[in-house]
Amino acid sequence: MDGIPGPDEFRAQARSWLRTVAPARATHLEWGRGDDSVAVFENWTEDEERAHTERTRAWERIRHDQGWGALSWPAKYGGRELPAHYEQLYRAEESAFDVPRRTEIFPVTQQLVAPALRIWGTEEQKRRLLRPLLRTDELACQLFSETEAGSDLAAVRTRAVREEDGWRLNGHKIWTSGARVATWGVAVCRTDPDGPKHAGITVFLVRMDAPGVTVRPIRQMTGGSSFNEVYLDDVFVPDTDRLGPVGEGWRVALTVLAAERLDSGGLGLDNADRALDLARHLPRPLNDGERQQAADLFVRALVQRLIAVRVTSALAAGRAPGAEASVGKLHATATMRATTDLVQQLLGPRLAADTGEWGTFAWTEHLLGAPGYRIAGGSDEIQRNILAERVLGLPKEPKAAGR
Repeated sequence: MDGIPGPDEFRAQARSWLRTVAPARATHLEWGRGDDSVAVFENWTEDEERAHTERTRAWERIRHDQGWGALSWPAKYGGRELPAHYEQLYRAEESAFDVPRRTEIFPVTQQLVAPALRIWGTEEQKRRLLRPLLRTDELACQLFSETEAGSDLAAVRTRAVREEDGWRLNGHKIWTSGARVATWGVAVCRTDPDGPKHAGITVFLVRMDAPGVTVRPIRQMTGGSSFNEVYLDDVFVPDTDRLGPVGEGWRVALTVLAAERLDSGGLGLDNADRALDLARHLPRPLNDGERQQAADLFVRALVQRLIAVRVTSALAAGRAPGAEASVGKLHATATMRATTDLVQQLLGPRLAADTGEWGTFAWTEHLLGAPGYRIAGGSDEIQRNILAERVLGLPKEPKAAGR
């Protein structure tokens, strides 16, 4: 730990630096002022999404260039080689300052794709892409899900056919966040249709502005279009943009998914904190049941942060996380449900009636959006299967006759 500041010293340094570059965020004493959005999925137009992305990108570049970005990464990528959990220490300090809120494309780029590239990329790919991704000069989205595959990623049908100096991709991806603003898409494709299901997959880095790539927004019930369909029609990808060995795409994808479940370690925590603030500022005393619910949510959020630190440590060391990634994903969705339950109890009808009162009706966007994360990143059922098979050693359930 020589040369590494202690946690308290590090937080003081972060706080001191943040004061020079950003105004303080409204404190609890100013409850009821400012933005009361608790949306899980944003309802922006494409222009609004692009504008917010550019504001956030500008902030991420400042962080990176002044040594507060890729904290646990090697110096050659702009990092400081600090312990992985220092990222959580920094985020705790940053939350007190008015900086652009990171939409999903940013953690996908910096915490999912960049670590996977570090593990599976060639030296040329690492040299060419890692620093731009960490600095957000370039952004990446996931081209994983398909309508026919459901939660079974290994059932992908998007085909990649080998050509002399590259690959030709054809297929359809869905539920892609950030596709409208991404530079790259990480595409899981089938390269061997005749081999075993998990062995015939390869992953590619696809330029989102390449000929044949079409992005179509999906309207969601909250009114916005955070997700997109992506069509790949005869898209050419040079072999230099293949990520990992041919046929090893399942292992590459698992690395990204483990990181996605790591990202779930922070999922919904801002809203959980906001719900606890609501409990503190409610214009009436909490009853016994509400106090119990608030205490339960506080503990859940604390445990969720601790799980995230464990998974972050594995990724920072260049290792694929183990079962804790699935535990973290399950815990995060449970925390989101607990947040909804507490807010419903505290607000009652004010949650559903748009009276214009700050911090009330805005919670409908959390209520409508949070259930989606029981599916995103691998459904709760998939996570339980992973834990049952890989931790408890239980056998897979045999298929019923005729299935």
